[in-house]
Amino acid sequence: MKYTEVAPKLFMNTGTRFPRKIIWAMGLVKLACARANAKLNLLDKDIVKAIEDASIEVMEGKHDEKVILDVFQTGSGTGLNMNINEIIAERASELSGKKIHPNDHVNMSQSSNDVVPTAIRIAAVSNAIENLIPSLRDILSSLNEKSKEYDNVIKSGRTHLRDALPITLGQELSAYYDALSHDLEQLNNVIEYVKELPIGGTAVGTGLNAHPKFTELVIQEINELTSLNFKTSNKFRSMRFLTDLLLLSGVMRNIAIEVYRIGQDFRLMFSGPFTSIGEIDIPTQEEIAGSSIMPGKTNPVTVEATLLVSSQVVGLDHANQMASMLGEFELAMGVPLIGYNIILQENLLSEALRKFSSLVINGMKPNVEKMKRYAESSPSLITVISPIVGYDKASQIGKMLVKGMSIREALREMGFKDEEIDKILDLQQLVKPGIPAKSQK
Repeated sequence: MKYTEVAPKLFMNTGTRFPRKIIWAMGLVKLACARANAKLNLLDKDIVKAIEDASIEVMEGKHDEKVILDVFQTGSGTGLNMNINEIIAERASELSGKKIHPNDHVNMSQSSNDVVPTAIRIAAVSNAIENLIPSLRDILSSLNEKSKEYDNVIKSGRTHLRDALPITLGQELSAYYDALSHDLEQLNNVIEYVKELPIGGTAVGTGLNAHPKFTELVIQEINELTSLNFKTSNKFRSMRFLTDLLLLSGVMRNIAIEVYRIGQDFRLMFSGPFTSIGEIDIPTQEEIAGSSIMPGKTNPVTVEATLLVSSQVVGLDHANQMASMLGEFELAMGVPLIGYNIILQENLLSEALRKFSSLVINGMKPNVEKMKRYAESSPSLITVISPIVGYDKASQIGKMLVKGMSIREALREMGFKDEEIDKILDLQQLVKPGIPAKSQK
């Protein structure tokens, strides 16, 4: 009886299946191993050709429906490895007319303990480079462009959700840009660590039952197929610890947290339109109804979906922390779960970053006059103008602001001429370093 016929009785049956990227990576590893074994004259050339062809079919997704074993299985990933071995052996036997064995031939020079940790790292790196990094670069490009475009759009700063000194919309966007720029740098650094593969370590890292040149040849084949510059690892480390992947998860957690904060700011700026802040419009959010009962209501739906993604990514990172601690001595025991989670995190963030960038950041329209009015109404400006107009007049202005006047209106009421007010209330001078009171003398 085949492994995959018995295993479902013992593993979980939650319906949680491995993503396409991990199945592709497993096919890639099997293809590379077969070619390495061929170069070492360990496998018959007809068997190698059949395994190659079957592995390519696995990479292309032609047998995804046969990858049936649940993610929640034995912690080493043996279930996934045997599932793939049996798919390839059965298909290779059909192609060659020879009896090809899942263990003796497809799994030659390998163990589940080095194959699956290798495959999940390949999948994570490939997916990050193809999807996550481009999405991160897209949002960085949008933030950089908009921070420059709105560099002179003045708005009220807010601390503790209370009025504070002025800031520009461009300055706020530059903060988001800078944070995510550091994340991109960290992501690129961590990916280089994740590129270290344990293939060839076989059962415990020693490489027993694998040719001494096997690792070198397999990684050479993988690099020819992917052009991603993978390298060999200290196999004892990379089969025992998954903390390189945990670092990758941690960077994605940081991105998620920062995007969550950005999303909250956009929701507040978009709140309204009449009874709240209402500093920006996001026309793209009008494309679907915001309510099933209130016609014409517009909600920040893309922003909120992004917040849900951020919440999930942070939660998955915590699961990865737990999965990384599973295991004793020579083997990590959270391999299937952390592999599944990492790909899910990458996919979720890629989609969220892409849509937040194109629909929210690129689509927003600042309500410039409203922002300026808020900035001029902030009681914190009294601190700036007090040395200019004097303490007593500043106190009077403070009382007027409490009644809903702007500082400009209050100064005008107190007899100041418009040109004097313009000089006192030069908001552009208040959003850069300097001491305004001294510049007025």
